[in-house]
Amino acid sequence: MIFLRDKLEQVEKNRLAPYALKSIESRGREHLESESKTRTAFQRDRDRIIHTTAFRRLEYKTQVFVFYEGDHYRTRLTHTLEVAQLGRSLARGLGANEDLTEAICLAHDLGHPPFGHAGEHALNDMMQGHGGFNHNTQSYRIVTQLEHRYRDYRGLNLTYETREGMIKHETEYDKSDASEFEPEKRASLEAQIANLADEMAYNAHDLEDGLRANLFTAQDLEALEIWREFKEGIGWNGRSFDELVRREAVRELIGEFVTDVVLTTSQTLEENNVDSPEKVQLFDRNIVGYSPEMYRKVRELKDFLYQNMYRQHRLVRMQVKAERFVSQLFQAYLAEPMMLPEKTQKRIDVLPTERVICDYIAGMTDRFALEEWEKLFDPYRKA
Repeated sequence: MIFLRDKLEQVEKNRLAPYALKSIESRGREHLESESKTRTAFQRDRDRIIHTTAFRRLEYKTQVFVFYEGDHYRTRLTHTLEVAQLGRSLARGLGANEDLTEAICLAHDLGHPPFGHAGEHALNDMMQGHGGFNHNTQSYRIVTQLEHRYRDYRGLNLTYETREGMIKHETEYDKSDASEFEPEKRASLEAQIANLADEMAYNAHDLEDGLRANLFTAQDLEALEIWREFKEGIGWNGRSFDELVRREAVRELIGEFVTDVVLTTSQTLEENNVDSPEKVQLFDRNIVGYSPEMYRKVRELKDFLYQNMYRQHRLVRMQVKAERFVSQLFQAYLAEPMMLPEKTQKRIDVLPTERVICDYIAGMTDRFALEEWEKLFDPYRKA
């Protein structure tokens, strides 16, 4: 049996829940073009995102640990892939559109600058008075303006639904201006799934990376209710906390997250008779979420990670150095824009110098940013 686009669209119509967004009902793209013969509109969005330069650069961008700390810690790319995997699992469990969810997940961190949130803070400080900097807004700029892969327009020409899901990506730390996308409406169910998949991924995997880096121990985690429960669940009785036990614990944690969200969200959808995408977006709160009990436990975990990982002295030193690198690069280019590559300099004719510099630095990998800093500030390094 052959599954071309029309067949795939029919499969979506027959299989997905009534509140799921279907590709055949998409509001379309900003620039008119023929659709793929073999892929739905959302599958095509996903593929376009994966093939961007910005997506490839995520391999060498910090999640928590800078690349030189070791090869086995999460990078921004591996985090993104883990978010996409969790997003698809949640979407599948809820009867939502997996392809749209995956596209939003894969695009959600495209705009992250080098050195993670430290780089973002530095760029935002440098851009005060010039529009500021937000990695989520930058992700949107990448797919609508900065990637140039087609003759007739800039950007990727993604569907309305993928772009809306990106700009309405919202976590405890991220929120963007969605004034062009019916701001009175909430994000779609698929976008809400992507939001929570992002949070699940960094909570569980930052916990694992923190244990790997010896920033805290299994004994330190005894303060967490969720840890005590999972310790019983995996039958760990105080024996050596080796790599296999650590991985088993994180698997159990993620499994519990996913199960709780699917059951809780399904109950909310059913009890409130939410049977269309429109009702999802007009609901008085986000529908996708944890149960109150799980939310409390996750909040406790997040507070633990903040105190014992993100504010641990090793990471704070890294963050301070990273902010200095980024700030000094910005100031150097602003003082002498002729040090920018010629292609980048040409953009100053159509955009403020500060925004051009910000875009250039935000696109750097950690490694490239450090090399640039050395070229500019190390007198023995050839330019």
